[in-house]
Amino acid sequence: MRVRWLNIAAPFSLLVLWQVAVSTRLLNPGLFPPPTAIAANFVAYAASGELATNALWTLSRLMVGLVIGGIPGTIIGLLMGMNRYVRAYFQPVIALLYPIPKIAILPLFYFIFGTGEAAKWAAVAVGVFFLMAINTEAGVRQIETIYLDVARAYRIRPVSFFFRVLLPGALPNIYAGLKLSIGIAIVLAVAAEYQLTRVGLGFAIFNAQQLLDVERLYAALVAVSLLGFALAAIVDAVEMIALPWRRHRRA
Repeated sequence: MRVRWLNIAAPFSLLVLWQVAVSTRLLNPGLFPPPTAIAANFVAYAASGELATNALWTLSRLMVGLVIGGIPGTIIGLLMGMNRYVRAYFQPVIALLYPIPKIAILPLFYFIFGTGEAAKWAAVAVGVFFLMAINTEAGVRQIETIYLDVARAYRIRPVSFFFRVLLPGALPNIYAGLKLSIGIAIVLAVAAEYQLTRVGLGFAIFNAQQLLDVERLYAALVAVSLLGFALAAIVDAVEMIALPWRRHRRA
C-alpha cells in the first residue's frame, strides 16, 4: 500500500513544484505553462475529438509495427538462444545494425515504401525487432542448466521441451523486451508522424510547434505519455497472469 502511495505522490509532487515555480516566475510560463493550463488544454483537446483520432492512429501504427517486428524478433531470439550456429549467423548482423539510430533511417523507409502507412510500420518494426531478438536470446541462455539437464534425462519431446521448459524460462525476458519495445515503438511512431502525415500524435506535436501553441504541444506530449503508460500497464497485467510466481516475488 505504501509503495502505491509513493507511486502517486512522486508525479503529484513534481506537478505541485512545477505549478509553484511558474507562479513565482522561477520558470518562464511562455515555455513552461502551468500544469493547470496544460490540463485545461488537454480537456479541450479531448472534447474536440482530435485527441481520440490522433491517439488511435498512433496506436494502430505502433501496434502493427509491434506485430511485424516483435514476432520475427522473438522467433529469431529463441533460435539464437537454442542453437549456437544460428547465434553465430545472426549476432554479427545484429551487432552491426542495432546501434544505428532508427530515427536516422526514417528517410530511407520513405524512399523505399513512399509516404504511406508501410513506411511508418517498417520504422516501428525495425526498432522492435532488435529489442525482442536480443532480450529473447538472453532469456533462453539464462535458463538454469538443471532444468535443461532434467529435460534431457527424461527425454522430453521437442514440442514439450519448448512449451514446458524453454518458453516459460524465457518469458520474463520476453516480457521485459516487450515493455522496452513499447517505448521505442511509441518514439518511432511519433517520429514517423512528425512530417508527411496529417493525423497522429506526432503530427499534433508538429502542428502545435508550427503554430507556437505551447500548451497544445504539452497536451499532445501528455497524450503520448499516457498512451505509453497504458500499454505498459496492460503488459504488466498480462505478465502477472502468465507468470504468477513473479507476482509473489514482487510482493
